[in-house]
Amino acid sequence: MIDLHFTPTPNAQRVSIALEELELPYNLIAYDIFEGHQHTAEFGRINPNHKLPAIVDHDPPFGGGPHAVFESAAILQYLAEKTGRLLPADPRARSVAIQWLTWQVANVGPMGGQAAHFTRYAPEPVPYAIERYTKELARLLTILERRLGEARYLAGDEYSIADIAAWPGRWMPAEQAEQYPNTWRWFSEIAERPAVKRGREADMAVPAKYMQRKATLSADQWSNLFGETMLNAVKL
Repeated sequence: MIDLHFTPTPNAQRVSIALEELELPYNLIAYDIFEGHQHTAEFGRINPNHKLPAIVDHDPPFGGGPHAVFESAAILQYLAEKTGRLLPADPRARSVAIQWLTWQVANVGPMGGQAAHFTRYAPEPVPYAIERYTKELARLLTILERRLGEARYLAGDEYSIADIAAWPGRWMPAEQAEQYPNTWRWFSEIAERPAVKRGREADMAVPAKYMQRKATLSADQWSNLFGETMLNAVKL
């Protein structure tokens, strides 16, 4: 059994999707990051970075008792290696999959997070920051579009953890289909996978407060997400 420490964000949904794709039994442990549930000393022993998601595998393939894994890309790679699935067996294709997985977590994730912060959470508009991060996201989407014109999936012919990593953060509105036809084809195909649907439904669905175009946070919520509570949690 795997414990999935979860909050309904793209980073965490990629893990719930992977668990569903791999048909691994898991126990969902839900956190409300607005309320600061992630800042306990107990959770810090699972993830010293106090971020979601994280997993605890109670039956790791190498034995030796429960094994905790944090950072979504590391979790995806761990689950793929545990099961021998969602990573190509061919060494060259496997290398390509790991490169695109790394591209997502090193580029799309951070840039998307910063764009969301300055458009959704910043108390006052910061035009330079908004322009900087939205332009970089547009550049990255152009790279994704080009790659998906070359191959069915990011790693090539096989659906892999690279696609799972990139897909939850790339919820495309239909009006972008003409501008990014390759990405829209890939996005739509993955959206219809039963495991993807299961990985985003019920307790794993994104609530409205996570999706507000412009969020107004209370002082406590701000502290939990961006301020002193977040800073001090690592000192516990």
